[in-house]
Amino acid sequence: MTDLTTRFVTADDKAEWRVLFDGYADFYKVARNDTTAEQVWQWLLDPDHVLEGLLTRDGAGQAVGMAHVRACPRSLGGCDIGFLDDMFVLPQARGSGAADALFDTLRDLAAARGWPAIRWITQHFNYRGRAFYDHYTDGPSDFIMYQWQLD
Repeated sequence: MTDLTTRFVTADDKAEWRVLFDGYADFYKVARNDTTAEQVWQWLLDPDHVLEGLLTRDGAGQAVGMAHVRACPRSLGGCDIGFLDDMFVLPQARGSGAADALFDTLRDLAAARGWPAIRWITQHFNYRGRAFYDHYTDGPSDFIMYQWQLD
């Protein structure tokens, strides 16, 4: 696809964002939940919340990709970096440049905000995503992520 544009979400994007958010949840086999989706949407619209949302649209104006990003303190660097929490491109738009458009916007955002790096995690089984990410990095970092699940 050509003529891809990426920008921050606005209130008018909710229905299209929700399709992408639901696709993201389905990919990771997480049950969809209206309460959770509504909470995330409110965060994205709240200028005082750290989480921000990006949408990439194709030439016809259809939302084909989304990313959620936030500032993350890097104590050993004494600065903020970007943290890419979520990214999803519609299956029919994969290979179209939509993911690159999201990353182009992330790079511009990092430059504007003085972030020297952007970090993210992905599941080991996300082979297509990992192949894409390898174009932007030297491969996975040497860190191991732990998660302490508290009830």
